[in-house]
Amino acid sequence: MRTILHCDCNAFFASCEEADNKELKNVPMAVGGNERTRHGIILAKNEIAKGYGIKTAETIFQARKKCPNLVIVPPRHKRYSEFSERVNKIYREYTEFVEPFGIDESWLDVTDVKELFGDGVKIAEELRERVRREVGLTISVGVSFTKSFAKLGSDYKKPDVTTVIMPEDVERIVYPQSVENLLFVGRKMGEELKKRGILTIGDLARCDRGYIEKSFGKNGLTILSYAKGEDKSKVKSIYEKDEVKSVGNSYTFPKDLVGEEEIRGAVMRIADVVATRLRAQGKKCATVSVIIRDENFKSISRQTGLTQPTDHASDLASAAMGLIERGYGFSRPVRMLGISAMSLCDGAGQISFFASEDTKKKKIDGAMDFLREKYGAGAVKFAGESDFEAEAAAENAENLCIYIYNCLNY
Repeated sequence: MRTILHCDCNAFFASCEEADNKELKNVPMAVGGNERTRHGIILAKNEIAKGYGIKTAETIFQARKKCPNLVIVPPRHKRYSEFSERVNKIYREYTEFVEPFGIDESWLDVTDVKELFGDGVKIAEELRERVRREVGLTISVGVSFTKSFAKLGSDYKKPDVTTVIMPEDVERIVYPQSVENLLFVGRKMGEELKKRGILTIGDLARCDRGYIEKSFGKNGLTILSYAKGEDKSKVKSIYEKDEVKSVGNSYTFPKDLVGEEEIRGAVMRIADVVATRLRAQGKKCATVSVIIRDENFKSISRQTGLTQPTDHASDLASAAMGLIERGYGFSRPVRMLGISAMSLCDGAGQISFFASEDTKKKKIDGAMDFLREKYGAGAVKFAGESDFEAEAAAENAENLCIYIYNCLNY
């Protein structure tokens, strides 16, 4: 039987900030986005803020109603990545089978190292102690025989707890839990399961396989196997490289975009970023998708296939504009816009029928890539591209100055 650990850093963003600034442990604090650029939601909160009922993903406006003296810290994603690497470096001292699941969670397969380091519980306890002492963070650890149950274990009790779920513990710990707690059961699937009277993981585990397959297809069979404890998925080795399946970028704009001109400028900028990333990875795409969020936070997504794989910004922008025109229109406000390149293939690819035009685009792209590499990402851009990134950066800089001032006068 395998021994799988799932290690989850508690209140990760907030804990990183507390590790860097001990005074933040003594006040209600949350890491939050920029209110003025409308990224104003709570990303993480410390234990004191949690006591006020502050919740992740609620708006800062809502959070301040509950706790007027809440200290909001702007996110520092680069710093969080550094903390994540330090934690995973400790994990890698025990096994090569360490698979990150986001920036703050990782699975470890310790089946073959128990003779060296002890059983799963001993390793979990040692990891919790080392991460606390060496990094300044706490982790909750689930110890189980499948990845999905190990994940349930780390979520079962927090913070800084080890939970063991072995076959004899499944009915007591796993089966009573809401079906939405199971790995990869999203909100929509959870709602559909509950409509059919499947409220708990135990309910799902007892379902007929044919009924679940008919209702939910292949995804249904996957979650059924998870509920039954039949998850055979492996923890990836650190030497395995994930194949890139898509390249995308999205922005929430400081103000809603309205009209074809404003939307086209944003589309050109985002398409340029996506195309640059494609070329850096030696990939082309055969499918383009867009996601749009309106002023009421309602999102729609559309995608289309291309006649020829491409890594040119103009091709991506043209496809995206067509999707927006047909599926959304230019008169409605756009709060957020994202473009993704999908169905990736080797950048060498097939030669276009319009070879001369393709060669011209390659020369332009090559020149732009060279200038950006030498003089920075902002050295050159297409005519008509929006400057919303610069506007957002200015807003962020101003808010950071305000935050530092407030800290000095707290």
